[in-house]
Amino acid sequence: MKVSRHIPYVPLPSQARFHESKARIKGYSGPIGSGKSQALCNEAIKLSYLNAGRTGLLGAPTFPMLRDATQAALVEVLQAGEIPYELNKAENQLTLLDTRSKILFRSLDEFERLRGTNLAWFGVDELTYTSEEAWTRLEGRLRDPKAARLCGFAVWTPKGYDWVYERFIQNRVDGYDCILARPYENKHLLEKVPDYYARLERSYDGAFYAQEVLGEYLNPRQGLVYHAFDRRLHVTETAADESKELLWSLDFNVNPMSSVVAQRDGAQVRVLDEIVLNRASTRDACEEFARRYPRRNAGLVIYADACASHMQTTGTTDREIIEAFFREEGERPAYRIPKRNPAVRDRVGLVNAKLKTAAGAVNLLVDPRCKELIADFERVQWMEGSTEIDKSRDPRRTHLSDALGYLIWQEFQPRVEVGERNQRLFW
Repeated sequence: MKVSRHIPYVPLPSQARFHESKARIKGYSGPIGSGKSQALCNEAIKLSYLNAGRTGLLGAPTFPMLRDATQAALVEVLQAGEIPYELNKAENQLTLLDTRSKILFRSLDEFERLRGTNLAWFGVDELTYTSEEAWTRLEGRLRDPKAARLCGFAVWTPKGYDWVYERFIQNRVDGYDCILARPYENKHLLEKVPDYYARLERSYDGAFYAQEVLGEYLNPRQGLVYHAFDRRLHVTETAADESKELLWSLDFNVNPMSSVVAQRDGAQVRVLDEIVLNRASTRDACEEFARRYPRRNAGLVIYADACASHMQTTGTTDREIIEAFFREEGERPAYRIPKRNPAVRDRVGLVNAKLKTAAGAVNLLVDPRCKELIADFERVQWMEGSTEIDKSRDPRRTHLSDALGYLIWQEFQPRVEVGERNQRLFW
């Protein structure tokens, strides 16, 4: 017996084209705020009802994203539509009670585990952060002989000329369809947050804004990493303000041991100094910092990457060495050291946005004494065809810009306040 349900969902024009597509494999490419999560979840529900009693799969690049974003978004849509379901957290699957259809939730970072069960459909969130191997494994499982409508689909924000662009757009595989959502189309979002896009223009650098907000396909990974840097705009003499706390950020590397000293004034960061020591220890770096900046009356904040908390062969961590040094100094700095590092692409994007936003604001100034940091900004490049920084060209490069990136990420990392996954945009 067929069961029908009405979902309080009025699709945007691009979402409607996506749902109407009859392609075996289809994609929804759009900028942030274009309703990708809503499209993903409503397509999953539709296919679960069309394929009553069969099994589908929703996947995401990592388990935290799967749990906190994809699964949460689906449950929210089901509850808004008063669709009865049972969620088995132990098995990580959901059953729709009307049809007894099952939805498996799977992380795609270990794609070899995707072998096995035949699927009537599958959907993938944020496909551009998923490997092509995982995608092809899922395609191979789209083979349920009792399915009424076999379909694989995905949603994503553009990320340059990657395998998704190649497969869905440039050299589209037979049987594929791709809907390109338009920017500013989401009237529901703009009604709730009228300045949503204006705020992003003030926060993102030009290339990142074009990709994330306008949904354009470009390749910001090619060439210079810090493409927004301009000596004429960013290099100027700076002086420490004794009324503001010092910000010290380290990149732990024996040769050279590198760190930057900065201060923050609202949205602006001023890099006062760099400390570059050849064949030096963490203790050496602490002593040199204390020698240069003996007066720290307004406080000190210390930054580093997640490796600062990893054990060394001596049985201590870099963080413990720093903490011991400042205890001897009679000081207790604040520490902003993450448990895990952000994606390189995200950290670099935030540094570029500080250098110059899409709206033209400059919020990062560097003293001319910071010669190695300036060299980083002007010379560090991406590895070709990769989201990784090329560290092989010059062993002295990347350390200062990495250190500054840790500081900027901890101070200014985006905190999502609105969006498809954080509140319902469709009623």
